[in-house]
Amino acid sequence: MARTVLVVTALEDVTADWVVAALNQREVPVVRVDPADIGSGLTFGFRLDAHDPSWSGPLRTESREVELEEIGAVYYRRPTPYGSRFARLPRQQRQFATAEARHGLDGVLHSLCSAVYVNHPAAVARAEFKPGQLKAFVELGLRIPTTLVTNDVVAAREFSEEHPSVVCKTFRGLPPGEDGRAGAIWTQRVHHEDFDDSLSVTAHLFQAEVPKVGDVRATVVGRRVFAQRITDPRGALDWRCGDWNDLVHTPVAVPAVVETALHGYLAASGLVFGCFDFALTGDGSAPDDWWAIECNPNGQWGWLPDAPAITEAFADILSAEGTCGSS
Repeated sequence: MARTVLVVTALEDVTADWVVAALNQREVPVVRVDPADIGSGLTFGFRLDAHDPSWSGPLRTESREVELEEIGAVYYRRPTPYGSRFARLPRQQRQFATAEARHGLDGVLHSLCSAVYVNHPAAVARAEFKPGQLKAFVELGLRIPTTLVTNDVVAAREFSEEHPSVVCKTFRGLPPGEDGRAGAIWTQRVHHEDFDDSLSVTAHLFQAEVPKVGDVRATVVGRRVFAQRITDPRGALDWRCGDWNDLVHTPVAVPAVVETALHGYLAASGLVFGCFDFALTGDGSAPDDWWAIECNPNGQWGWLPDAPAITEAFADILSAEGTCGSS
């Protein structure tokens, strides 16, 4: 009998829905939980004995129950933050309850030695820093744009004078506003005269602009690589800022040395899956056409044309018998 797959994510997650549906078709047992449901809708009783290093005990939702030792894989997607669960509590109580839940429930769910994690949240947290990503890309032989991380106006001005064109990017997405609605700051060109002393307030990421003719999203799941060239008919600097229905997607072959670097990056980062973004300066046939921009260790892929094949790749990994995942 197949071991249970634990899917950790929020209630509304279409990408996870697809993977769950694929596992159901294979008759693989699935239990889906959102840790932020902790309370009467999510209860547990975990034990660790001196003679056994594995946590055991039940995890119960309103409709399902699973023993920890039955879990063979954990698909860790995008759970609701605990802070949302305790939002109505006074600040001190909210912070205390959030920390206790994270260290207790998450602490156990992150320590299932018999499970394969896709991906382990600790590995995701380590891999989300763009400066570390860029350093690893260089070490693996990938081309990257010359990059400056700074809060110094003089350094920024000098950098802009060294390159014909410079772009500014955020390290992370823009958090939701007071009304709860999400926003975005797209990649944009900056010039020498744009810089002033306000730059010192926080860190900024500047890069020499790559004279690209297109972009590539390479989704790597295990040993499988799914690469799509993305062309924006408007020629936008950042293809994410327009109407995604207008984007042109074309399958593209990944040069062998680039593919080797992708697998090397995931292995070194303790990841099973990652979404890599590249800028292309040619037709993509030569490795030097590929400029590594970033890797999202928990990226979205449901909007891509090859999403059905990616779904099956996830199901392949999650339904296979595994050993202790990376942490």
